[in-house]
This record gives sequence, structure tokens and C-alpha cells, in this order.
Amino acid sequence: MTDQSDRASKRQISVHAAAKINLFLHVTGRRPDGYHELDSLVGFTEFGDQISVERAEEVSLKVDGPFSVGLPVNEDNLVLRAARSLARETGCQSGAAITLQKNLPVSSGIGGGSADAAATLHALNELWQTNLSPEELAQIGLGLGADVPVCLLSKTARMSGIGEVIRPVPPLPGLGVLMINPRIPVSTPQVFKARHGPFSSVVGEAVPADRTGFCTFLMSQNNDLQYPAIELVPEIAKILETLSAQAGCHVARLSGSGATSFGLFDDQEVAAEAGRTLSTQHVDWWFQPTRFLS
Repeated sequence: MTDQSDRASKRQISVHAAAKINLFLHVTGRRPDGYHELDSLVGFTEFGDQISVERAEEVSLKVDGPFSVGLPVNEDNLVLRAARSLARETGCQSGAAITLQKNLPVSSGIGGGSADAAATLHALNELWQTNLSPEELAQIGLGLGADVPVCLLSKTARMSGIGEVIRPVPPLPGLGVLMINPRIPVSTPQVFKARHGPFSSVVGEAVPADRTGFCTFLMSQNNDLQYPAIELVPEIAKILETLSAQAGCHVARLSGSGATSFGLFDDQEVAAEAGRTLSTQHVDWWFQPTRFLS
């Protein structure tokens, strides 16, 4: 029988890097260090990027996929930063050949880079047998970005603080999701800079478990970054208007700082049908139907 050490030394390890959807996002304050405090409900989808790792003499990164073009493969890349951070924190001197299948648009508000970093930490923690706990991985992840700890969890959660306070919540109702992106990257710092007005309150009520109650609840919440993102990328407003007009769309909203918007439908097939219809009318937009992970 092959032991765990032999398995890790011979096989390729692949980890799904799920897209993160901010179902609502309230900016609740700003800390003295300049970071904004948030209150957000996040869900993760079956569609996302993929990280694969194999043993090698040195750490390297190869990027494939529809959104690989123009993605820098240097020390600023979050995947490589995640690998270096894990090696530094554990003293591991092993290498790894890392492959990123980049299926998600870059700088799009659905946590692609953070999800890739989180998947890299999971994959290398197994490959290198560094045996860090989820809490230890989350601490490394927070040093890479505020969204990395929740992407390490990749389950429905409430985020607060700057993103480091994470509380798992029950799975979301079965809903189809249609993600639409205008293929325009958005800078998160610029969106926060464009935001004006008072801060929002923390949502106190529990999230309903049934589909109708859940969608009604969401409609009473906001994404406080939606309007500043529209100021920077007016195409977002057109996407949201188009999504809202689709038959069966219960909620249409921007995710994170954009520019990806999402629509919630009864199931994935209804979402896919809406995507097929709209893709013939808006050939420059990116469409992806999916559903939430349980």
C-alpha cells in the first residue's frame, strides 16, 4: 500500500478556485490605516479557475485558459506570492510546477486572484506536506489579501472587518447564477476612492433559507460599491439593466468592486438560457451560467 508521502510525491494535485460572489456588500467604516470595514454575504460558485501543482526543483508558474493573456507571471502574481509565503512560513525548500487555468476575468470583482492564491495554499500544503491547519493557512492568506481567508473556506459566509472576520452560514437556496462581465478590468482602490456618502449599518437579521424569502431579503440590501463602479465603467449600468429585464431574474447586482455583475434565477438552466439569449445581442460581454456550491 502506498502511504501518504508516496502519493504526494508522485501525483498531480488540482484544486478548484471558485468564483466569489458578494451577494451584498456594505461599507461600514474606515480604519485609521485606511482600510475599509465591510459587512458582506458571499457565496462561491461551481465555476472558477483551477490550480494544479506537481513536484519540481524550483517554484514556477504557467498560466493557461481564456483569460491568461496579459496576466503577469512574475513575483507580483498572487499565485507565486502564495507559494513563496507558504515556503517562508514553514521553512519548506521544495519546489513546485504550478499551472493556473485562468477561466475568470482578471480584476473583475469575483475574487479570482484571491481564489487562485487560496487554491495554491491548499494544493501546496498537501503537496509539500506542510500540514498547516486551516487557521494557519488563513493567517498566511490574510497577508496576501483581505479576500484570501474566505476563499480558503470557499463556503457561504458572512465577512466583516476588512474581510478577516468570517462566520460560516447555512448553504444558499438552490439558485441559478448568471455572471456577466464587460471585459473591462476595474481597480478596487479606484472604486473605493470614488465612493462618497455615509457608511452603511451592519445587517442584523438572519438570512432566510427559502428561495423567495432569500431573494426578497437580498433586494433590501445593497452593494455600496456599485454606483462608484458605474461611474468608472458605465457599461455596468447597461449590464444590470439588461439582467433585470430577463424573465425569471430575481436579483441583479454588481459583485464586489466589479465589473462582474450577477443575476439570480430559479435554476442553472434558466440562467443558461438567459445567457444564450443575451450572448447573441452582446458579443463583447463575457457570460457564464453556474450555481452556488453547497
